[in-house]
Amino acid sequence: MLTRREFIKKSAQGASLLTLGSLISGCFSRGFFQNHLRRMSREEAKRTIQRLEDEYRHEFSRQVKVKDTPAQQDVLFGMAIDLSKCIGCRRCVWACTKENNQSRDPQITWIDVFEMKHGSSMELALDQGTRYYRREMVPAKGHFYLPVQCQQCQDPPCVKVCPVKATWKEPDGIIVIDYDWCIGCRYCLAACPYGARRYNWGRPTLPAEELNPNVHLLGNRPRSKGEVEKCTFCLHRTREGLYPVCVEVCPTGARKFGNLLDPKSVIRKILAEKNVFVLKPELNTKPRFYYYFS
Repeated sequence: MLTRREFIKKSAQGASLLTLGSLISGCFSRGFFQNHLRRMSREEAKRTIQRLEDEYRHEFSRQVKVKDTPAQQDVLFGMAIDLSKCIGCRRCVWACTKENNQSRDPQITWIDVFEMKHGSSMELALDQGTRYYRREMVPAKGHFYLPVQCQQCQDPPCVKVCPVKATWKEPDGIIVIDYDWCIGCRYCLAACPYGARRYNWGRPTLPAEELNPNVHLLGNRPRSKGEVEKCTFCLHRTREGLYPVCVEVCPTGARKFGNLLDPKSVIRKILAEKNVFVLKPELNTKPRFYYYFS
């Protein structure tokens, strides 16, 4: 028996003369799409979590704890990076890969680090930077480094284009994805101006011994082929009062994270005292991911 996700995907693939939007509106009642994760009852959520824990235990032969910790009240997360301190070591990339159960083969990473020549235009950073640099030593003379990941936009274009509402903005500002609901159309990838989303073209490979068993329903739980994924500010950690792992492992302290609604937080202090900028401000996506030079 086909799951809802499989049925929608097969229907979309076979309807070459119909747009996905007309397929949805013409073939299914509105009620079909209302059993969305955000509308689940507590009992439905518990059953979903139990099913996933059983599946992961069978697949990885390990006990996996799936949490659905909600967003805290009066919290709006933001991150800032001091580009004067970032040395391009990519420790954030590899720590993120391990913490968030990203595929090892094919290799998927949620963070890109661009090597930029001094004097490069920040407006064209994603076009002018070198993503696949190889250096025996970093930082390289005459260069600086620009980490890029999901910008957790206040007005996210990826959310607007999703035809099945599989991605949305949480109350704490984190953009999340319902992996079971995602149909793999990749509209969100095309809409994201920061290249921050990833698509599983093949079945993700994650060795059981490398699995992080502390997972969240909307975050770092193992994904499947044909699903989109992205940075979630390690919500399985940050909603428990911890820092994202990229912040913890940064050897120079270049990354700062905190609650934008707390006037005493480090992120608010940076916004008040530093000359901060965001990528592609002309698009008015209002990122909650900031850059500055100390």
